Amino acid sequence: MRGALGSLPELLLRGWGEPLLLLLLAASAAFLGYYWVCVPQVRPRPLLVGGLPFCAFLEAHCPVVREPFHPTPWCFEGRLQTLLRFFLQSRPRVAYRSELLRTADGGQLLLDWADNAESQRYPEPGTRPTVLLLPGLTSNSQATYVLHLVQQASRAGYRTVVFNNRGCKGEELLTPRAFCASNTEDLQTVVTHIKAQHPRAPLLAVGVSLGGHRKVIAEKVDVEHVLQARSIREFDERYTAVVFGYGTCAAYYRDASPSHSVHAVRLPVLCLNAADDPFSPLQAIPLAAARRLPTLAVLVTARGGHIGFLEGLFPRHESYMDRVFAQFLAAAFEHSQELSRSLGPEHPAPQ
Repeated sequence: MRGALGSLPELLLRGWGEPLLLLLLAASAAFLGYYWVCVPQVRPRPLLVGGLPFCAFLEAHCPVVREPFHPTPWCFEGRLQTLLRFFLQSRPRVAYRSELLRTADGGQLLLDWADNAESQRYPEPGTRPTVLLLPGLTSNSQATYVLHLVQQASRAGYRTVVFNNRGCKGEELLTPRAFCASNTEDLQTVVTHIKAQHPRAPLLAVGVSLGGHRKVIAEKVDVEHVLQARSIREFDERYTAVVFGYGTCAAYYRDASPSHSVHAVRLPVLCLNAADDPFSPLQAIPLAAARRLPTLAVLVTARGGHIGFLEGLFPRHESYMDRVFAQFLAAAFEHSQELSRSLGPEHPAPQ
C-alpha cells in the first residue's frame, strides 16, 4: 500500500522504520506482559458455588462449568468485554411471531415468539419445551446476545419467547410506568399467559442483566430532568424511584437487591457472573447465601465483563455464555427427574 510518504518498506529504508518498529514491539511487549502477568493470577476455572447436590448435577450434565474460561486475548478486560461485545458479535437471522398482551393497569406487553415449528426433536407443539428470555435494561428481542440465545434454543428443538419490557421494542407506551428491577407483575402476567397457551410444555426462564414515550411519562415525572441524568443512579433517582413509588433511590436498590430474596427461591436457578463485571462486581454476588440454598448455584468466571464472555481470537459467534445457556437448558429439560431428586421433593424441576 503506497501513500504520499511511500510504502512501509520504503519508510523502513529511509530510517523511519527503526523507531516505528521499536514502538510497535514495545507496545506488543507491554500488552503481552500485562496479559501474561495479570490474567493467569486469577482463577482459570470458574468458581461454582451452591448446594452440593445441585452442583454435582451441574458438573455431571453441564461440563462447561468445569472448563476454564479463556477470554479473547486482545479483549480480556471487563470493560472491553462489555463494550466490544455489542460491535463484535454477529446477528443471527431469527423469524419472530409478535403478540401484544394487555395488562391489568392498562399497559401492553410485546412478546416475540420463535415457535420452532420445524423442530424434529419435539414435533408436537403442545409438549415442546419453552424457553422464556428476559432481556436486560433497554434491550429487546433484536439484541445480538438475545438472537444468539434464541438460535441456541432453536437448534436444540425448543420454542422461545422473548419478553420485551414495556416500550423497549417500539410499541406504544400506554402508561407512565415502564419497568424496573423490582417489578415482577408483568413477568407473572407473561408466565401465566404462556402456561395457558401450552399447559403441557415444560417452561424455563432465562434472564440477562436488567425509551419510552415522552407524553405518557410526562404525566408523572419531569422528562427534561430525567434526560439530563448522567448516571444510572441519577436516572433511578429521577424516574424509577418516583414512578414505582419508592421514597428514595436507596430504598429501590434495597428492595431490588437479590440478596434479600434468594432465600425464597424454590425452582433451580443457575446464575452466571464475571468477577470483573463493572455493573455487578464480585462483592455484590450473594455467594454466602448460595452455599446454604439447595436450589441456587452461582457460576463466577474471573473475566467476562457484563454480558461479554467473549472467547477465541475472533469472537463473532458463540460465546461462553451461549455454551452455559445451551448446556443448562439441555440438562434441565432432558434430565428433569434427576434434577428434581438432586433438589429434594419440595423443589421441582422446570415443568
